[in-house]
Amino acid sequence: MKQISRIALLFTILMVGTLLLLIFGYKKNDYRGRDMAYYNDCLISLYSDYKAGLSEEKLESGYNCDIVFSKEVVSTELTKYYSSGALVLDFAPDGEYLGKVVWNDVNEGLELVQRYTRRSIVLFWTAVLMLGYILLFLVWFFLIRPVAELKNFSAEIAKGNLDVPLPIHKYNLFGSFTESFDIMREELRAAREREIEAGVAKKEMVAELSHDIKTPIATIQATCEVLDMKYRRKMAAIKETETADGRSEEAAELSDTLEKVASISAKAETVNSLMNNVVHATLEELDRIEVNPVENSSGIIEEYFNNMKNSGSESAVILDNHIPKCLIYFDSLRMEQVIDNIIGNSRKYAGTDIHVSFDEVSGDYIRIRISDSGPGVPEDELPLITEKYFRGSSGKDRAGYGLGMYLVKLYMEKQGGGIEYYNDNGFTVELLLKKV
Repeated sequence: MKQISRIALLFTILMVGTLLLLIFGYKKNDYRGRDMAYYNDCLISLYSDYKAGLSEEKLESGYNCDIVFSKEVVSTELTKYYSSGALVLDFAPDGEYLGKVVWNDVNEGLELVQRYTRRSIVLFWTAVLMLGYILLFLVWFFLIRPVAELKNFSAEIAKGNLDVPLPIHKYNLFGSFTESFDIMREELRAAREREIEAGVAKKEMVAELSHDIKTPIATIQATCEVLDMKYRRKMAAIKETETADGRSEEAAELSDTLEKVASISAKAETVNSLMNNVVHATLEELDRIEVNPVENSSGIIEEYFNNMKNSGSESAVILDNHIPKCLIYFDSLRMEQVIDNIIGNSRKYAGTDIHVSFDEVSGDYIRIRISDSGPGVPEDELPLITEKYFRGSSGKDRAGYGLGMYLVKLYMEKQGGGIEYYNDNGFTVELLLKKV
């Protein structure tokens, strides 16, 4: 409301100023009537020129008057002058009455008043016009423009564009309202960013779980294959010793066990297929993964590898030495995923025994060296194996999405460590973990 009050005050001041200008202008141009001293001087000069012999025409022209040479006090011609309000004086040079001298100055005063009136009307009209334009500008500046900005702002909000700020003007009638709108935009943008981050985090979690569940499932399937082969050999041996009386109780038990193993393997394959679908649905939206390294005992790392030794795979995990006893920074879940991914890749692509060794580097890091005796990675593909979704030529005919080594590098860097990899009579991966 302050802006409206200012506009009203300014308009009042301008109108009062215009009125005062008209009043003072009227006083300055006030018609004050006849100046008789002026006319008396003109009459004396007229007498002198008449005596000097100037003609009637020159006298009337020089003094802007009419001379009526008539000794009649009232005549038709004089009556016309009297009726129009003209100034009529006796024309009597040297005391001899010769007629009348007439100054018809009423029309001149009227013309003066008319000129002033016209000028005043034009001045007043111009002032009102300018005041109207000023008022229109102020109404546009303080009222219409903010509404137009609000309209454009709301249109951008409706489009979902929350990055366009709403201008806040100091003397805006809708100042506080505008500020509230802009705060609302900021809150909406922050809420949308939080929603996006939450959605990404959920997708990351699903993708991580889907990818990491595949490793234990592969272990279950490998164990089922080993058990199936083992029990089938036993079944074949029992069948050779069976009597004509029929199947022995042990054979029936083995048959039941084989059915259960087959059922477990089938279910594992079903879960694996479902995980493939989940990974495929979330791969393109995988952007950020949370890693929270804390102080942990180095013995946990060795325990992870010991668990891998008993996975039932034909590729054995061999620990060449023990890890130095100390505290190191790592996220236990992510570190287990790192080891699973590396061991899983060696078993998938190399199929040889895997050697693991530990040592200290510069007293600040624990180095874990994991080596297989396979064909290694082609040299032209070696720099790319930690890129997201990259799959080498050896993996074209195998299931996967090219995330294993990418996640290994990502997890190690977020734990404050690092990774190196190279070919050395097979493929070797070195992991660096920071000591406390």
